[in-house]
Amino acid sequence: QVQLVESGGGLVQAGDSLRLSCAASGRTFSAYRMAWFRQAPGKEREFVATITGGGGSTYYANSVKGRFTISRDNAKNLVYLQMNSLKPEDTAVYCCAATIKYYSASYYYTTAPYDYWGQGTQVTVSS
Repeated sequence: QVQLVESGGGLVQAGDSLRLSCAASGRTFSAYRMAWFRQAPGKEREFVATITGGGGSTYYANSVKGRFTISRDNAKNLVYLQMNSLKPEDTAVYCCAATIKYYSASYYYTTAPYDYWGQGTQVTVSS
């Protein structure tokens, strides 16, 4: 069982930066692939970024590539999402997710393989 708690959201202006954190419980954090998803009002949950258990491989949605960076600190059971050059269209509730299961790479860009989810943190970007 893994519990996830996000923090770091807030109200910022376009062009600003934010760093989100996701704290995970449990002693086998490094075994879990982690991901960030977001959901804007009236829209479906959208993949943002994912990182392997050891942190050696990352993948991003095209909409955030070059602006967002996912990273993790396995010693602290934390995963981060550094968000730079924020745009109003980045406004959403951001959630972290975790899975210990193995699938083909592209499957991790969907919500399906993730067994554990946080409650989310609101990010609002004003123009």
